[in-house]
Amino acid sequence: MNLLKEVFAAEVYPALGCTEPISCAYAATVAAARLDGPATSLTLRIDPGTMKNGTAVTVPGAGGQKGNLIAAALGALIARPEEKLELLRNVTPEILATAQRLTRTEACRLECLDERTEFYIEAEVSDGTRMARCILSGGHTHIERIDVDGAPVYEAPADTTQAGRPAYRTEIEASDLKSLLSLVESSLDPDDMIFLQVGIDMNLEAADYGMREGRTAGQMLRMHELGHLADDIFYRTKLKIAAAVDGRMSGAPRPVMTSGGSGNQGIVAILTPALAGQDMGVDRERILKSVAIAHLMNAYVKCFVGELSAVCGCSMAASIAAAAAIVYQQEGIDMEKISLAVNNVIGDLSGLICDGAKPGCSMKAISGVDTAIRSALMAIEGCGLADDEGVVGRTAEDSIRNLARISLEGMFGVDPTVLDIIRKKEFGVGHA
Repeated sequence: MNLLKEVFAAEVYPALGCTEPISCAYAATVAAARLDGPATSLTLRIDPGTMKNGTAVTVPGAGGQKGNLIAAALGALIARPEEKLELLRNVTPEILATAQRLTRTEACRLECLDERTEFYIEAEVSDGTRMARCILSGGHTHIERIDVDGAPVYEAPADTTQAGRPAYRTEIEASDLKSLLSLVESSLDPDDMIFLQVGIDMNLEAADYGMREGRTAGQMLRMHELGHLADDIFYRTKLKIAAAVDGRMSGAPRPVMTSGGSGNQGIVAILTPALAGQDMGVDRERILKSVAIAHLMNAYVKCFVGELSAVCGCSMAASIAAAAAIVYQQEGIDMEKISLAVNNVIGDLSGLICDGAKPGCSMKAISGVDTAIRSALMAIEGCGLADDEGVVGRTAEDSIRNLARISLEGMFGVDPTVLDIIRKKEFGVGHA
C-alpha cells in the first residue's frame, strides 16, 4: 500500500458523531464482541484530550445525552466492531434504555488518565463471566491491543506501530512536503477519485441536515437577511461548513467523512476547497485532487501537533490543509505559494485553543474557513508573511514545526486548565 492510500485508509473514513466519544464506543464494542453474553459492566479509561472533547457533545442515538461514558455503554451493548465509527446507527430503544441504566450504576465507570499526553482509550467490559479489554492509541480506530481474561488475543504488528504511533506517520513526518503532496499526481487512481467525491457528498448532506439546527449557520443566514453579510465565496462556504458542524456536534444522525481521523477537520478540509473551487470555476477533477492534497497536508500537520492538541484542529490543521488545497487548484504544487498560504494561516490563528468539542465548534470552524480562503487567495497573488514575522519559518515545514512547538511546549498547561474548568462546570464547583 502506498503512503497516500495508507492515509486514506487510516485517517479518512465515515464517522457518526464526534470522534472522541464514538471512539470510546468503538473500543467498547471491540471488547464486547469477545464476550459470550451482553456486557453487564464497563470501565472506560481515557486521556485528558478525549475527556475534554467528549464532555459537551450530544451522542447520536443517546436520547440527547452527552459524553464519553454513554457512548461507550452503547458501543458495549451493540458489540458490532465491523461498523467502526458508524456503529451508533444500530442503537435501538432497548439498547438505549439498557445503556442508560448501566451508566447509573457502579458497574459503569469513567477514569481520566491525567498522566497521558497522547490519544488513549481503554475499554474494559465484562458479561459477569468473561472480561475483555480493547486499547486504542495513535488514532481513533487504531487498535493497539485486545485482551480476553487477561491474555492478549491481538496486538498491533510491530511493523505497523512505532513508539505508540502508526508507522506511516513516522514516514510522513520524515517527508518533505513537496514529495508528499506530489503523491496526488503520481498515485491517485480512479477509485480514489470516487472515494473523494463520496466524502464531499457525505459532508454536503450533513450540512443540509445541519441547517435545521438553527445555531451558528442559522445566525449567519439571519445576518445575511439583515444585510450584514454579503453573498460571496466566504459567506457561501462558511454557511455550509457551519451547518455541518452544528448538526454533527448536536448529535445529528448523519455521518461525515473525516480527515486526520476528525470529523470537524474533515468538514473543513474537504468542504472548503470543494466549495471554494466550485465557486471559482475549478473543474471537478482538479477539485478532487485538491481535496486529496488537503488530506495529506492535514495528516502532515497532525504528525507534529499530535492527535489531540491544545490548539483547535479544525481551525488550524484543517485550515492549513484547505489553504494549501486552494493554492493547488490555481497553481499546482507551487511550494513557494503553498508556504505563503501556510504561513498566513499560522500567523493568523496560531494559539487558538481547543476548549473541547461542542456545538460552538462551528464558530471556530468558520473562523478557520475565512482564514483558509483569505490566506490562499493572498498566497496565489504572492502575498504572505515573511519568515522574520512571529512564529512563521522559512518554509511550510518550518512553520508547521514551530506551530507544534507552540502547541506542545508553549501551551503545555492549556489542556489541564481547560479540563479543570470543564470539570468544575460539570460538577458545579468554583466560579467556572
